[in-house]
Amino acid sequence: MILSDKRILEEIEAGNILIEPFTRENLGTNSYDVHLGRYLANYTSRVLDAREHNKIETFEIPSDGFVLQPNTLYLGVTAEYTETHKHVPFLEGKSSTGRLGIDIHATAGKGDVGFCNTWTLEISCAQPVRIYAGMPIGQLIYFAVEGEIDTLYNSKKNAKYNARSVKPVESMMWKNKF
Repeated sequence: MILSDKRILEEIEAGNILIEPFTRENLGTNSYDVHLGRYLANYTSRVLDAREHNKIETFEIPSDGFVLQPNTLYLGVTAEYTETHKHVPFLEGKSSTGRLGIDIHATAGKGDVGFCNTWTLEISCAQPVRIYAGMPIGQLIYFAVEGEIDTLYNSKKNAKYNARSVKPVESMMWKNKF
């Protein structure tokens, strides 16, 4: 079940959902609009290795915007910090973003109960497009959970994305054993 706007507000009031900064006008019927943060990143190598720590270079989006190029993976970040303690958050692109040919996540649209951070975005585009810090980039949808949670994400010993950051975070696949 997806939470409605009224239910999202109730869960914020109860402390089960935190969105900073929170602006009421960004609350939709059953979602909350999030915005592109100030930073983007690119991997320093064109060939990535899942077993290696692939380094990134982070840069600030200029005030006159930045042109995304096709066939390049950009890591972005939401301006909003979120905490979700009793619901499963999903990050989806806005239709207006998609209509510009921008994808905001390759595979990582679902968060875990207990995820407390900004959202790193895996941005790609169909054609060159200029983007700006602060532009609406996606929407968070919250799903109710059936049953009790045994281990929240932010309390897992092997959770790789717990360190709070206002910048994009590179893949931590290399920390897995395979």
